[in-house]
Amino acid sequence: MEQVSEQTPLITNDAVVLGILVLILAFVFKTSSSKHPFFKKFYSVVPSVLMCYLLPSLLNSFGVISGEQSGLYHVASRYLLPASLVLFTVSLDLKEIWKLRHKAGVMFITGTFGILIGGPLAILIVSSFAPDIVGGAGPNAVWRGLATIAGSWIGGGANQLAMFEVFQPDPNLFSAMIAVDVIVGNIWLALLLFGAGKAEKLDRFFKADSTAVNELQEKVEKYRLSIMRIPTMPDTMMVIGVGLGITGISHFFADIIAPWIETNAPYLEQFSLTSGFFWLVVIATTLGVLLSFTKARELEGVGASRIGSVFLYLLVATIGMQMDITAIVSQPGLFLIGFIWVIIHLILLVIVGRLIRAPFFFLAVGSEANIGGAASAPIIASAFHPALAPVGVLLAIFGYAIGTYAAYLCGILMQMVAP
Repeated sequence: MEQVSEQTPLITNDAVVLGILVLILAFVFKTSSSKHPFFKKFYSVVPSVLMCYLLPSLLNSFGVISGEQSGLYHVASRYLLPASLVLFTVSLDLKEIWKLRHKAGVMFITGTFGILIGGPLAILIVSSFAPDIVGGAGPNAVWRGLATIAGSWIGGGANQLAMFEVFQPDPNLFSAMIAVDVIVGNIWLALLLFGAGKAEKLDRFFKADSTAVNELQEKVEKYRLSIMRIPTMPDTMMVIGVGLGITGISHFFADIIAPWIETNAPYLEQFSLTSGFFWLVVIATTLGVLLSFTKARELEGVGASRIGSVFLYLLVATIGMQMDITAIVSQPGLFLIGFIWVIIHLILLVIVGRLIRAPFFFLAVGSEANIGGAASAPIIASAFHPALAPVGVLLAIFGYAIGTYAAYLCGILMQMVAP
């Protein structure tokens, strides 16, 4: 994620920023486990994971730190994210995960379709009362910039850049669209994190059959309890060694595979196969799954998923510091399109979710696998349970694969309805 901002923040040293983020996480987790009546009531309304996200975003919005100028998000997404995926998948019960495929797939496809038709419908709605907002000609045509958001919201950064090359929006327009992409996407992530804390109530609304999800969680917990022991120093070093070691191996092969495909099969760019980050996530997840068939599976007993959660929450904090809520004031019209777009996406998910009685988990992960991609889909999934993080990753990988095609179609439809 990146954002457009030129103001120098109060704190520019990443070592200081990292210290602040870790202190925020420590504060949130300490207070969320407190028995003090105020904190018990507060966290019954606001999920702790949402606070881990919102507090850094406030520091960014008020110029204390800068998500754009900091290198922490890049470090967290390239090093800590793959390590956490390995540590979450190392104790994976693939057979149980497979049982989730039907409803997870339907909600993911619904989310994709919601983005595909949401863009053109948002343009139609806004053009009915403010045609200037969605107008423009040539490279400045707003629909061209919106097509790049479709690439990001169905696939990821690689798909977004592909749409930039295809539709060639003006660079200044593209910069504004990046702000819309980041801020609307991050506000949506915050709402989903809030919903994750209210999953039981929402499941009652959907009249959901959450048997498969609950069975997976129970089975993971039962297995974890059966192998749990007090970790020694060698145990902890083994956990970190497996997580970061596999991350290093994943980087090694991603650095070979992505450039090779770009040189020898450039047409595969449409599937995001020339993206190093795509291969990083795929290889780390695959190796983690393979390790789940070995004795490495027992690392869960000495805290593999707990350490994976630490890495993931650091990523949550660095994603939070990307959001500058004050940027909405500068381009309110474009943000209005973005919010209407996401609302259409949500309405479709709610309708289909109720029809198939899908748990809120599938709605949230199916949506974020589109809008957030591989960096934030596992965050949403693990907010329900660490064992579910791989579901978010697998769906996000599908998003990379279809992102360019679906976004291109969305761009053509937006061109057809634009005034």
